[in-house]
Amino acid sequence: MPIINRIADFHDDMTEWRQQLHRHPETAYEEFWTSDYIAERLESFGIEIHRGLAGTGVIGTLKGQSDNGKAIALRADMDALDIIEANDFAHKSLNPGKMHACGHDGHSTMLLGAAKYLSETRNFDGTVHFIFQPAEENEGGAKRMVEEGLFDKFPVDTVWGMHNWPGMPVGTFATKEGPMMAAYDNFDITIQGVGGHGAMPHLGVDPILVGSHIVTQLQAIPARNISAMDAVVISVTQFHGGDAYNVIPDKITLAGTVRTFNAAVQDEMGPRMKTIVDGVCSSFGASAEFVYRKGYPPTINSEDATRAASEVLSEMVGSDKVMRDPTPAMGSEDFSFMLLERPGTYIWIGNGPAKPEQQLHNPGYDFNDEVLPIGATYWSRLVETQLVREA
Repeated sequence: MPIINRIADFHDDMTEWRQQLHRHPETAYEEFWTSDYIAERLESFGIEIHRGLAGTGVIGTLKGQSDNGKAIALRADMDALDIIEANDFAHKSLNPGKMHACGHDGHSTMLLGAAKYLSETRNFDGTVHFIFQPAEENEGGAKRMVEEGLFDKFPVDTVWGMHNWPGMPVGTFATKEGPMMAAYDNFDITIQGVGGHGAMPHLGVDPILVGSHIVTQLQAIPARNISAMDAVVISVTQFHGGDAYNVIPDKITLAGTVRTFNAAVQDEMGPRMKTIVDGVCSSFGASAEFVYRKGYPPTINSEDATRAASEVLSEMVGSDKVMRDPTPAMGSEDFSFMLLERPGTYIWIGNGPAKPEQQLHNPGYDFNDEVLPIGATYWSRLVETQLVREA
């Protein structure tokens, strides 16, 4: 595999960086140790840094041999998850209840590796910005960075992202024009009934029965209200209510998530769900409070950027190791907010066999250090092709 020789030379250094990041996992907007560690590495490479966007964000800026007015941004997420780690190796989490179970430690390290190599060679013209983003998990750190002026302070033509993917062999990649990851919304439903004796339900309004009908009826939306060509998932993941065997409760709560690849469908879901909730409650004599929260938009890759990434990868690992039309994932990614502002693409890099304990967000997960120089090579080749040296 054509890993850049210089990057292969410091593979051991990258492994140490990655395992240090794994030892010190920090969750959304608390990545203080992590951002310090990343900033120290960037400064040691001679890269100009900016700190403070979205609280703990770090931006490294590197200029090439000449300034041709072109600029691109490469992004890595750096936050961890609230998970108790089940591993027992030397670099396991030192922060109880938190761990890098999604590989953001590896993502940050691959970007650091590219930053080191590019700072040494500068075999490009223009400017590259290395974005180390906080709070990808649930909190939308990318959105906050954009709102705080990311692309005003660091103007770029394109923006690029990458995520490790268990189940894809090491040395393989997946790219896709159009939808790559789904939109992510969530909802809460509070149903108010009339509590009473479990043996005399006719004297009250049973919110558990009402809630059960709502759960069933919500599934009519993807089945009958949305085109079969537009994938939608509505999952009720919480159902809380009641305290005793013989008491019908006054109130229950439901909660869940909605996923889709179509932004127009995402906009339609909240109003359509509310219609069903209100209608079911009315038919039973209950009432409901319905709260719908839009989370992340779908991750939509631009055609030109995706083709460019595919070409770089095909030259690097061979076209047979680049899957150009994978099935999009119903998982979500806040890199989507950056793609709303600038064209770009989000790809997957193989992390090895999909053992149960190696799935993303599993307490036994660990990023595969064999992947580090592969990802760093991709980032470096991408910069050298997007910001090609002029004669």
